Amino acid sequence: MIIIKSPEEIQLMRESGTVTAAILRELANLVKPGVSTKDIGDFVEKKILAHGMQPTFKGYNGYPAGACVSVNDEVVHGIPKKSRLLREGDIVSVDVGSTWKGYVSDAARTYGVGQVSEAARRLIEVTEASFFEGLKYCRVGCKLSDISSAIQQKAEGAGFSVVRDFVGHGVGRSMHEDPQIPNYGKAGRGPRLAKGMVLAIEPMINAGTYEVEVLQDNWTAVTADGSLSAHYENTVVITDGEPELLTL
Repeated sequence: MIIIKSPEEIQLMRESGTVTAAILRELANLVKPGVSTKDIGDFVEKKILAHGMQPTFKGYNGYPAGACVSVNDEVVHGIPKKSRLLREGDIVSVDVGSTWKGYVSDAARTYGVGQVSEAARRLIEVTEASFFEGLKYCRVGCKLSDISSAIQQKAEGAGFSVVRDFVGHGVGRSMHEDPQIPNYGKAGRGPRLAKGMVLAIEPMINAGTYEVEVLQDNWTAVTADGSLSAHYENTVVITDGEPELLTL
């Protein structure tokens, strides 16, 4: 069941999203060679707590950290580690969730560490662009899969692949609500979008195969062929007109 949010609920998510967005902006200055993924996770958690909010991910289904930090071939759900130091040329995806008065905002960005290759830079740019291609269909009356199809066409048109095993989702009192939002598929399918829906739209795009594997920690998902992966996500409200991005 897709839960339509009231204006009051959306306001709480807007307040949460403002903090999530600010943290993601600040991370651009923190991400550099020699920084550990634990440094990034700790930074995110402390910032969320400093605003009186809760780090949504911490303890979620047993997840041990306040943010997901995924490097290079890690697609999503990378667990921050003190021993994992960023190196020049890496790319790192950081997924952040903040909970405020019971309501969640969820967003992710991928950052280049120092000077990255042209191929890595292009992957990051296309992943972000695919989100905004999908955003064009975040309007009342569009079908859910219109978003999915637009993301897939943008990513695959640039020579990349779209992860199948993980998808976007509704968000609100819970981090994962209906509907599921694949980043691939044919347009014109699924429920019609309605005012008050709040969606976490999150392209996960790989340089090589779309296939992924989960490591022995039971969290970290990596590309099956070791290719680079990028992630871009925002929490989006369906309105009467232009969609509202709560985390940008």
